Amino acid sequence: MSSAPGKLSVDELHPVVVVHEEVRAALASGAGVVALESTILAHGLPHPDNIEIAAQIEDAVRAGGSVPATIALLDGVVHIGLEPAEVERICTDPAVAKLSMRDLGVAAALGRSGATTVASTSALAGLVGIRVFATGGLGGVHRGAAQTFDVSADLGVIASTPVLIVCAGVKSILDVAGTLETLETLSVPVLGYRTDAFPGFYLSDSGHEVPWRVESAAEAARVVVTRDRLGTDRAGVVLANPLPVDRQVDRALHDRLVSEGLEVLRREGVRGKDVTPRLLEYFHDNSGGESLRANVELVLSNARLAGAVGAEIARQS
Repeated sequence: MSSAPGKLSVDELHPVVVVHEEVRAALASGAGVVALESTILAHGLPHPDNIEIAAQIEDAVRAGGSVPATIALLDGVVHIGLEPAEVERICTDPAVAKLSMRDLGVAAALGRSGATTVASTSALAGLVGIRVFATGGLGGVHRGAAQTFDVSADLGVIASTPVLIVCAGVKSILDVAGTLETLETLSVPVLGYRTDAFPGFYLSDSGHEVPWRVESAAEAARVVVTRDRLGTDRAGVVLANPLPVDRQVDRALHDRLVSEGLEVLRREGVRGKDVTPRLLEYFHDNSGGESLRANVELVLSNARLAGAVGAEIARQS
């Protein structure tokens, strides 16, 4: 396939990046493709549930009308789209590292294996021309960032990568207002899917508004296509898709676990990229299964919506 100006073609990327044949064919034909991260499989969901849920996520993308492309680094090679055996390896191998943007090139050079985060998945999706990415929740500005400077790499990558990300807002422990303000500063549009409220991952409403609302996958796709035509597509787009109110985690339980979880992080000295997996682990261990239930539901909902948006972008382009 030919490459756009300033972009490498899929063939030119070999052997640094291997694109699954189904994904390659979909990209070549202009069909919808949705990128999926692998960190949620390796570090966000418990084994053996993660193997079954991985298949469910890909099925949800297909149900929306697009081809799924789960992304991971295996033995120094980026794989855009995985075979079932490769998914199982990501889900079961304790040596699989968590790779954000800063880690990706180093791990590839050293022949390591790793699961991609929101930041690295977005960048790799953009590299091969995938326009839509489905995840659970974004990283963002951490509480106390004025002192710690702890801001997720997700935001900087989103600001420089023209990929629409379907998510359930940001993780519960974050400074939501600070994250939204940073996205505004970085010129990243934030859309609410059939909502005026920015979701808070396990919660349908974080207490903050979204600046724009769309009612359908077609409207979200039209935003992407129109930004392309206007030349304002240097940054990505955040499409916030909340859980239904009756499916969110009970707010009192949620708030208690966040407070307790933050104390655990402080007591154990957990910082940086280890914060999210440790907090998710605490939620999973202490919510009576509610956090896992909500996590799976929101990821599957996001994958279905992303599949529909990807198909609409293909139709409108």
